[in-house]
Amino acid sequence: MRDAADHIPAAAGPGRRGAGELEAAVLEVLQRGGSALSPGEVRELIGGDLAYTTVVTILSRLHAKGVLDRHKSGRAYLYAPVADSPGLAARRMARVLDEEADREAVLARFVSTLSDRDEELLRRMLAGSGPDGLDGHDGDSGG
Repeated sequence: MRDAADHIPAAAGPGRRGAGELEAAVLEVLQRGGSALSPGEVRELIGGDLAYTTVVTILSRLHAKGVLDRHKSGRAYLYAPVADSPGLAARRMARVLDEEADREAVLARFVSTLSDRDEELLRRMLAGSGPDGLDGHDGDSGG
């Protein structure tokens, strides 16, 4: 089982936690876990104040969003993130871009809001566009 030092404390403050806050806590537990975890293990590491069914619901939602992989282990599923934290952020950014009709305008606005440092970093990455650049994508936006 997991070490007590890996325990994620419950959110501060009275009342219920929002779905986004719970999803973030579950995702953090899974990213730190190092291996796929069962809903029971996730519940234990979050703090155990959540109902098992709530944890299962959150895991199912994250799986449906494409954030988690799952595989059957006995009667339960084990869950693991599909990517590390930067990879998940990149997936969210790509989803937002995919939802917009004018990709060029969205990208132009995004780049115009970057700090000078981030803009230079992006320029270096685009110039390199190799394995350390953009994960080997060919730059085709698909639309």
